[in-house]
Amino acid sequence: MKPSIASLTCFLLAFLHLASAERMLYSDSLNPCQTNNNFSATQFDVVLTPANNTLSFSVTGVSTITGNITIDLVVSAYGLNIYTTTLDPCALDFAGLCPMSEGQLNLPTSNVLIPASALKDVPGIAYNVPDLDAKVKVYFNSTSTGLSAACVEAELSNGKTVDQKGVAWTLAVISGLALVASAITSGLGHSNTAAHVAANAMALFGYFQAQAFIGMTAVTLPPIVASWTQNFAWSMGIIRVSFLQSIATWYQRSTGGTPSTILSSLGTTSVEVQKRSLDHVYRLMKRAAYQLHNQILKARSNAASGTTSDTSNTILIRGIQRVGFRAGIEVTNIFLTGYIFFIIFVMFVIIGVLLFKLFCELLVKMGKMKGDKFQDFRNGWATVLKGILFRLVLIGFPQMIVLCFWEFTRNDSGAEMVLAIFTIFTMLAILAWASSKVIRLARRSIAMHKNPAYVLFSDPVSLNKWGFLYVQFKATAYYFIVPYLIYILAKGLFVALAQGSGVVQAIGLVVIEAVYLIVICVMRPYMDKKTNAFNIAITVINFISAIFLLVFTEVFNQPGIVTGVMGVIFFIYNAAFSTILLIIVLVASIIAVVAKNPDTRYQPMRDDRGSFIKSQSQLTTELDALGATARGETKHGWSNKSGARFEDDEDSWSGGSSDRAAQQPTAYQGAAGYAPEAGRHNNPNMPATYQNGERESVASPYENSRPESMTSNNRFRQQGASPSPWQRGAGYE
Repeated sequence: MKPSIASLTCFLLAFLHLASAERMLYSDSLNPCQTNNNFSATQFDVVLTPANNTLSFSVTGVSTITGNITIDLVVSAYGLNIYTTTLDPCALDFAGLCPMSEGQLNLPTSNVLIPASALKDVPGIAYNVPDLDAKVKVYFNSTSTGLSAACVEAELSNGKTVDQKGVAWTLAVISGLALVASAITSGLGHSNTAAHVAANAMALFGYFQAQAFIGMTAVTLPPIVASWTQNFAWSMGIIRVSFLQSIATWYQRSTGGTPSTILSSLGTTSVEVQKRSLDHVYRLMKRAAYQLHNQILKARSNAASGTTSDTSNTILIRGIQRVGFRAGIEVTNIFLTGYIFFIIFVMFVIIGVLLFKLFCELLVKMGKMKGDKFQDFRNGWATVLKGILFRLVLIGFPQMIVLCFWEFTRNDSGAEMVLAIFTIFTMLAILAWASSKVIRLARRSIAMHKNPAYVLFSDPVSLNKWGFLYVQFKATAYYFIVPYLIYILAKGLFVALAQGSGVVQAIGLVVIEAVYLIVICVMRPYMDKKTNAFNIAITVINFISAIFLLVFTEVFNQPGIVTGVMGVIFFIYNAAFSTILLIIVLVASIIAVVAKNPDTRYQPMRDDRGSFIKSQSQLTTELDALGATARGETKHGWSNKSGARFEDDEDSWSGGSSDRAAQQPTAYQGAAGYAPEAGRHNNPNMPATYQNGERESVASPYENSRPESMTSNNRFRQQGASPSPWQRGAGYE
């Protein structure tokens, strides 16, 4: 390992307060490492203490080996053998090992002195780097034949891990606060700031889910990578709560399923986890040892047999099962746990919106808050709530894609299969219909006004209900939500349905991330340069992580030291990148809430959406009032009791929308001083100034306040001036 990498790693560890007072390496788990094993252990403890040059170990298990043996100890770190020695149990007076006999084996704590020269080969970073990738293998060799009768392997730990509950809680809280800040900012009328904060918060949450995807693949991950990605399991709803686990187990039993018992049978079953959570496995193995001490456990069925394979009592869990096991969740409860937390999240948001509405109304009645505060939300809270629910569907889409399709391969119970089918296909239908709705509205706007931003941003009902799909994009890229949903769907399907092959998952993710990176770099679909840079950076990191994941599959047959070092590098750059993203989102959220006018931090959108967004209660100048009247709104913007002008469900130009378009001028056409060709005669709803297809010389109430350059269309033609986007939307070009 390069000194620069080691120094940076140690600095990060010191910053995270992961240092320990005493240096040691230990293990409390044991797995078989050869096909035919004549020894199976139910408890194993080994501690290497460099301070006194001792290696202490104790073993409890069942043996079918007879005769004298020798023991080979091989200690490796990051694929390199750092220490090898041969022990003679008879010379060291190990009770029960000289000679060995069939039956129960209880080897008390024994100490072996290790030369100081050998310990010098152990790099100092091994005692400090979290989730150390080190192992010790124990070979039991028959002295008569010289062949290995058994092999067991233990993973060494220095007691440090990056899988920290505090990290997971911090990530979750900041993500939630960013979404809340965007909602509050929107309610205060700062639409530009709210769009930026919401876009960054959604991108941040998507990055967290991408990290969780990597942890849920079936690839054998380096310990530090498995622990790091475990910090993001909460974004997929994999959170352990004891009473919810009891509910999930009861529900599965009552609907014809058979719950797994992996966690409750660790004493009699060897669970081989592809990189474990050290603290959790330590507690589980201690419980297994306690049960063994109280003679609760029985001898294994292969204790008296001849040469048998210990793999019959070994369960290999990987991918999604590995993430659930490390979280303390039974394999058969993983889907229902994620499903329950998604429902809880939705219910809490609904209750929060309702309570906020009641709280605002109460403060206004008590005179504690001005009547114009959050007035747009208070008047249209039902529409806002619908938009929030749609946004929650988008947030939970990656989570439910993985869990529901994975449930199709497991069929934990009939009722859970029904839940999975109903939930995922409902979400797919909702998002597909909402996306098609946005596309239809944008195309209608282009046909009527030569600008997709007009309809998408001028109608508050459309903006609040469907805006979650397009506000983060520039107006001309309103359709980009479709490629994004396809991108998430493809990734989720590979993670969920290819759990049997980590190589297939890694290759699929590399291809998907590469294609999406090219598309997003070429199109740059987001609202401005900063948002594009923010999302492109996340996509680049996701692509690099997918390449690292492919390397972790060892498809390139690289040395173990390469995999180990790349695991540490994976943690370093993702930890640094996550910290930067969190700081950016947190600072933007704080400024959005506390600043008097946070919109000044952001440049106006080039698609001129600000000219079309209803000013609602924020009317401060005569030009604001003119714009509101031109758009056909009242001061507070929610006076249209019959519904939105553009937010209808007709899919074609026939029906109400076409009639309205034909019979009355649009808001901007009315402001421009002309009427559409169709329906311009004898229309009782048309202003008097446009009757008979001619404009009367009647002064408008806003004639004096309107800029002189807007009073004549021909004046632009004569002077050769280029009309503004607002004027183009008004029909001047």
